[in-house]
Amino acid sequence: MTATESRSDHPGETPSTRSTEPTFEELAAAVDDAVRRVGELDQEAGAAAKDLQSAVEAFHRPALVAIVRTLRDDPRGKELLLQLVDQPEVRAVLALQGIVRTDPATRAERALAGVRPYLQSHGGDVELVRVEGGAAFVRLQGSCNGCSMSAVTLRETVEEALVAAVAEIDRVEVLEDQPTSAFIPLDSVGVRRSAETGWMAGPTAGDVPDGGMLRFDLTVPATGSTGGSASTESFVATNVDQRIAVFRNACVHQGLSLDGGLVSDGVLTCPWHGFTFDASTGECLSAPGAQLQQIPTRVEDGRVWARVG
Repeated sequence: MTATESRSDHPGETPSTRSTEPTFEELAAAVDDAVRRVGELDQEAGAAAKDLQSAVEAFHRPALVAIVRTLRDDPRGKELLLQLVDQPEVRAVLALQGIVRTDPATRAERALAGVRPYLQSHGGDVELVRVEGGAAFVRLQGSCNGCSMSAVTLRETVEEALVAAVAEIDRVEVLEDQPTSAFIPLDSVGVRRSAETGWMAGPTAGDVPDGGMLRFDLTVPATGSTGGSASTESFVATNVDQRIAVFRNACVHQGLSLDGGLVSDGVLTCPWHGFTFDASTGECLSAPGAQLQQIPTRVEDGRVWARVG
């Protein structure tokens, strides 16, 4: 054996162990295969295997919680924690233990995406307004927003999907059908700018590239009775599947600007440290629970309007 063959970048690691170490995908496939084989066992053996799984997971959880808390509570460890969670192997383990998870609104949006094709096939649609106090507040549109038996069925479909997918939701409240969503299709009609409500004209909708992002700045007048001068604030508009969303131009990581980043397949990547976000909702995919600040948005007469006041 030559010196080159015996040298290793890590103590105890040899070229042969590095080449045979399973990938994350292979490990996940092995888990799936083991779960399948447990399901084929007789009832008593299957129950014992599941008890063993639960015991092992319960044994690991306190250690993982302690690690996460220690990193989170120490300024030196916060950035390391964010970097760790960005790794699929780490995120999968923490998600399995329920230590990290996406926010209820994001999970609700995903649940609605699953039933939306069915609603649209019946001439309807649904919009999630907010999740609050155990309730999902939605607006039903088209055939969903009526009193026919078909409309009742569609409303029940929405409620069943949300309650089943999001543990924090136990009921659905239907609001009046009027456009108040944070982002809407490009051909929808919004409300006009009002000094009292804070709506301001942004770029034309056509300037926001399909599947991309556009930075724009607005001069926001001072508010309140203390006076003061107007300030210039920066925003980014994204366009995913012909739906425009507007966010403040500041990454949740260190507050650096997002413009210059990349939007691909509905994911916005910060140009500074590679943090990723859902380009429609602002959910941080690198650090679950973090969120870009989304601005209420309308499209009217081909122009994007943002409520910044």
